[in-house]
Amino acid sequence: MGRWRRHRPRKWAAFVKLALVLTLFAAVIIGGHRHGSTRWHRPETADPYPTTVTGYGDPIDGDSLWVGREEVRLKGIDAPEWQQDCEKSGARWDCGEAARDELVRAIGDDEVTCAIVERDVYGRMLGRCKAGGRDLNAQMIASGMAVAYREYWNEQAIARAERKGIWAGAFKEPRDWRREHASGNDR
Repeated sequence: MGRWRRHRPRKWAAFVKLALVLTLFAAVIIGGHRHGSTRWHRPETADPYPTTVTGYGDPIDGDSLWVGREEVRLKGIDAPEWQQDCEKSGARWDCGEAARDELVRAIGDDEVTCAIVERDVYGRMLGRCKAGGRDLNAQMIASGMAVAYREYWNEQAIARAERKGIWAGAFKEPRDWRREHASGNDR
């Protein structure tokens, strides 16, 4: 029986030593990772979109444009759709085309630079765009040719009070118009 007592402490001691070595090894690996060791660091993934896009601006409608080869939607605004009509003094007018024309005027001959913040559900980049130092998003709201989402409420309040653009008569919110005229490929 004395013989068994000698072997048990040796097996237990070997197990404790192995556990300590494994714990020390794990601590070195985890500790190195937490302190910025690039050896164990996963490489950064590429951004899903660039942070800025600059180039010639070609409006698609009142809140979307091509900047170079990239389609950008103006963040925080919603302009009437290309085929959307509005009403002013009892007469219908093509407010969708007028919104696009306003964006063309706002850009003028200037280069467009957009700070991209995210992509929408259609894969388009959402951005805050400028041309000649002018904020195009704010300018579309101030002209009364788009409605504001969460931003640009001051510009919208002024345009509405001055009855500019779509605020001069009756119109459907662009999102409601899109819902009523959905074609399956509505953007």
